[in-house]
Amino acid sequence: MSTRKESDLYAPVKAFLEAQGYAVRGEVHDCDLVAVRGEQVLVVELKAAFNLALVLQGIARQRLTDNVYVAVEAPRTQRSEPRWTEVRELCRRLGLGLLAVLFFERKSPLVQVVCDPEPYTPRRSPKKRTLLLKEFHRRTGDHNTGGVTRRPIVTAYREEALRVALYLREHGPSAPKAVAGATALAKAAAFLQKDYYGWFERVAKGIYQLTPKGEQALTLYADVVADH
Repeated sequence: MSTRKESDLYAPVKAFLEAQGYAVRGEVHDCDLVAVRGEQVLVVELKAAFNLALVLQGIARQRLTDNVYVAVEAPRTQRSEPRWTEVRELCRRLGLGLLAVLFFERKSPLVQVVCDPEPYTPRRSPKKRTLLLKEFHRRTGDHNTGGVTRRPIVTAYREEALRVALYLREHGPSAPKAVAGATALAKAAAFLQKDYYGWFERVAKGIYQLTPKGEQALTLYADVVADH
């Protein structure tokens, strides 16, 4: 978290813009900084750290001009501010420019333009849409509460693995072919052999049984099992 004040950002941002030929004034009609070059008007809102208040200020200033930037102290590294990539993406989506001010101990601050304000059109991903719908339709019901992850999410893969586990609990050690025929899962053998969740174990050549972890899963997901 930054220990600097908003006012610490004013001088370096002003100098940065003046070097590009702008005339700069501070605190003009509630705007932290206004820069004018010919007919071009640019507004910058300053905050020591990126937050919702800064975003709302930036959006409000878009009523005055299309050239609105928000300026914050730059993170030293991505590790120190793991959400920096998301901050940049948010600004791009909102049509806000983003300035990052990097401070040093023995030299003048450096202002970096992370992104300029411009119209944003999200790029669709047909592949991701296809995967989304495939997962949606493979699920047999709604076994997750949106926003709640107290237990691992019930994906289509987990549902199918539970069907295999249920069969083994009811019929004991079995061959993949028998499991596939009874559960209508063509990939039953892959579930048993890959054993992604640790629910199955091979007890003889081509024979698999349920592990204690698999028994626990059937109890944890009893509501899902009941639907089958």
